[in-house]
Amino acid sequence: MEVIHLEKQGVKVMARNQEAYHEYFVEEEMEAGIELCGTEVKSIRQGTLNLKDAWCGIKDGQLLLNQMHISPYDHGNRFNVDSRRPRRLLMHKREIMRLLGKVKQDGYSLIPLSVYFKGSRVKIKVGLCKGKKLYDKRQSAAERDAKRQIDRAMKERY
Repeated sequence: MEVIHLEKQGVKVMARNQEAYHEYFVEEEMEAGIELCGTEVKSIRQGTLNLKDAWCGIKDGQLLLNQMHISPYDHGNRFNVDSRRPRRLLMHKREIMRLLGKVKQDGYSLIPLSVYFKGSRVKIKVGLCKGKKLYDKRQSAAERDAKRQIDRAMKERY
């Protein structure tokens, strides 16, 4: 039996949820597998997915990804499934129960941050997030603008 080193396998990011970083403070990031049909994997390889309105919830001890849109595969005919169906995320039960406690008590949300291939498997980066107030959003936007100006000035200088 061969030992496969994950560091050597390629990681290819297929989608990022940039809006999540604007709307939330990301306290913790975790990796989860996702249960997909074959045509969904092919469609993700084509890059036809959207994380904009996606969110995660815990129901009956299972972590579910809701409202992630995966366009139907062109050549999938009858094997295509609903594009916005809830999809099960694969994590250890202990991790799911810990997340459930945080979400219930501390007012956190579970938001998918990115979808990527790790080797041949589709993985989801899930963030344990706390919502930002309007003044926090303004401050982070101002910091981004200042950083952009500094980078531009450094580029011109050198």
